[in-house]
Amino acid sequence: MNIISALLEQRTGQQIAANRAWRIETALKPLLREKGLASLDQLVAQLVATRTGELGDQVVDALLNQETSFFRDAAVLDMIADATKAMQAEMGGRKVRIWSSGCSTGQEPLSLAMLFDERGMGEGASAPEIVATDVSPAALTRARAGHFSQFEIQRGLPVRRMMTWFDGNGGDWAAKPELLRRIQFRQHNLTADAPPPGKFDVVLCRNVMLYFSQDVRRDVFAILAAGIRPGGLLVLGAGETVIGLTDRFRPCDQFRGAYRAVEPIPAKRAAFG
Repeated sequence: MNIISALLEQRTGQQIAANRAWRIETALKPLLREKGLASLDQLVAQLVATRTGELGDQVVDALLNQETSFFRDAAVLDMIADATKAMQAEMGGRKVRIWSSGCSTGQEPLSLAMLFDERGMGEGASAPEIVATDVSPAALTRARAGHFSQFEIQRGLPVRRMMTWFDGNGGDWAAKPELLRRIQFRQHNLTADAPPPGKFDVVLCRNVMLYFSQDVRRDVFAILAAGIRPGGLLVLGAGETVIGLTDRFRPCDQFRGAYRAVEPIPAKRAAFG
């Protein structure tokens, strides 16, 4: 358990609390069956023998919590749409840039793209640019394909949206190309990689910090701050906060629940003579 937990933390910064160690065996059961292994001990032996390699990637991918759904916390997404529309009016035609970090299998950025279209913001030169990132190659493969099960498609999607934006194929549903092309999916490790190129106006990092230690959260906030323009908005999950962890963001009065990015305070120069 300790070796597997350490591998996850080394690769992603995420921790598994001692009282949730049961998740390791549960999450890895399908991989054990696929590899014909009888126990976690055998899996760890192979990890050591191969110095992790591809098997390590598969283990980490299986342990990542990919819990997500369409229009999760719909009021938050409505707030983001309001903020984006206000930014469009302020920017005189400049494209608003949005970064959905920890996007998992893509439901969050796809929900935003649908919402922007419904509000008349999804087409044309000023349509928001959506960049969606995740540490998991497997999750990104699914997100780029836009294929979802009946269970996944019904979580948060009313029939009207489902029929407008997805095509049914037996028990599965596929996002239409005109929806998928509005999003750029990229692999990105929040704890190790620089932000995607360019500055963003809105950054979503919802329910990701929960899995990091306090020190890692501070580092991640520094990475997020480097990717957002001064005055831009950071949106966290309901149980997450910047308080006591960074001075680069402050609560936003205009959009409740979001945080404004502020300029770093320059270090004072030493006085001589």
